[in-house]
Order: sequence, then structure tokens, then C-alpha cells
Amino acid sequence: MTGTSDVRTRDDVIRMVDAFYARVRSDSRLGPVFDEVARVDWDAHLPKMYAFWEGALFGTPGFRGEPLAVHAALARRVPLGPDDFGRWLELFAETVDALFAGPVATSAKRRAERIADVMLERITAGAAGGGRRLI
Repeated sequence: MTGTSDVRTRDDVIRMVDAFYARVRSDSRLGPVFDEVARVDWDAHLPKMYAFWEGALFGTPGFRGEPLAVHAALARRVPLGPDDFGRWLELFAETVDALFAGPVATSAKRRAERIADVMLERITAGAAGGGRRLI
């Protein structure tokens, strides 16, 4: 299935985020990281991700959090490298493409790529500077 309309509303963002994290949780590589290592509280995490993506795509204020700090702490518990972030991006793009098409959908995928690049760079730099090497 390929999306035919663009991401336009908060409800679209919720649909995208819910579908994406359903894929993540069922993924053999990423699912255990989220559910067994990070032990994500999905009832708390998903609303934060709705706010994050609504802000990223529409400029809506409301996201509060420090994603880099959270991911850096996780990387101290489990190695996170290019393959992990690549898989995250693959699942994100597949989800967006299955549900939506248009400039906002394209923007979401580009933003996800930048986020993954920054996270990987910062986590890797932190590990190289004072801990085990992640890649």
C-alpha cells in the first residue's frame, strides 16, 4: 500500500507515529532494544513522539524532552551503531511511504535522516571520548 495524501493534521501524525512504533516493536533488531533494554513506557513515550513530530512538521510547540541524552544513556547500555540507525530509518521511511505521499511526508523522512545522523555522530563521539567504541 502506498499513501495517497500528505501528512496534514495531528491525527495524521498520531497515525504515523503509532504505525512506526508498531513496526519498531515487532522488528527483530530494534524491538528488543526498545522493549527489553530501554523498557520504554509506551503510554508515556508515544504522546512525546506525537508532540515531537507535530512540532518538527508543523512548528507546533509542545515537545519537552532531551532525546540526545536519552539515546546517549541507552548507548551506554547497548551498542548503537550505523546498522541500528539505518534500520530505524528504513522502518520510518517504509511507514511514511505506506501511509502518506507529499511534501510533508518527504520532509518527515528528511528530518528523520538528519536526526539519525546527529544522534549517531554524537553518540559515537561520546563513546570514543570516554567509553567503548560503538561502531
